[in-house]
Amino acid sequence: MYTLLVDDPIKTPIKASIDTPIKTPIDDLGRERQDDYAISAEFYDILQAERDEARVRRLYRGHVGSARLGVLDVGAGTGRVTLMSLTESRVAVHAVEPARSMRSPLMTRLASLPADLRMRVTVHPCTLDEAALHGVADVAVCHNTIACLHPAARRALWPAVAEALVPEGVLLIQLPPARLPLRETTYVFPAQRVGQHEYGGLMRSSADGNRIRTRFSYWVRGEGGMGEVLREHTETFWMWPASRAELIGELGESGFAPLPEHTERTEHTERTGHTDHAVLAVRLGPVGAFGAFRQR
Repeated sequence: MYTLLVDDPIKTPIKASIDTPIKTPIDDLGRERQDDYAISAEFYDILQAERDEARVRRLYRGHVGSARLGVLDVGAGTGRVTLMSLTESRVAVHAVEPARSMRSPLMTRLASLPADLRMRVTVHPCTLDEAALHGVADVAVCHNTIACLHPAARRALWPAVAEALVPEGVLLIQLPPARLPLRETTYVFPAQRVGQHEYGGLMRSSADGNRIRTRFSYWVRGEGGMGEVLREHTETFWMWPASRAELIGELGESGFAPLPEHTERTEHTERTGHTDHAVLAVRLGPVGAFGAFRQR
């Protein structure tokens, strides 16, 4: 469960600051895109991937494994949900990831897969509304994404998800913090050795107005972690809290209704019989966001 997002990786944030000047990239259509992960992408997998992979399987494996049409991964990042979806289902997978630096390791992972698995996944290098997907999936996942969206952007996402799903499709959302933190919290990532270098980092979260300021600090030490610091970087992201009830209200405007808690199927619920409250599961009805009947 999220605890002020102190122990969770971040995927699609709005960036506040960065300690290294980065030239804004230009995409193939000539549009400028700020890559929010120019610093964090190097450290993301080495510091967080193992823990996140286990979390992804625990939270989403049950629903993904029952998909019959397709799986939509909104904010795919480096591909934890995407890869799990390929191995746990037999359907098409759509991975939506606008950040080039996060998409690069995703593509590297996909390139190492057998051809039959690669044929089932499509990577969309843009936002979901730009991808303009229509009825491609019966299961959608938003993992480590919603907390990092401005409330206006979050509300704009739900109609795009509704368009991408078929009627009665299920959307699984890892919930953001429900409220602002009362005090600054710090989480230190377990250090990881790569040859003669040790990679480390920490994350500090604190309230700032109606937002949560999350500052990542990274470093690389020589001599197996016993030597001097060779490099240091920092990156700051913003997050917005939202309660379960608030999200249910927003989603209802796009035709979604919450599933009964006992049907929020994760490995945790199947093993213990208790709902995993880290995830909100909603189902799309036959009526779309604007009241029009959605054809099957």
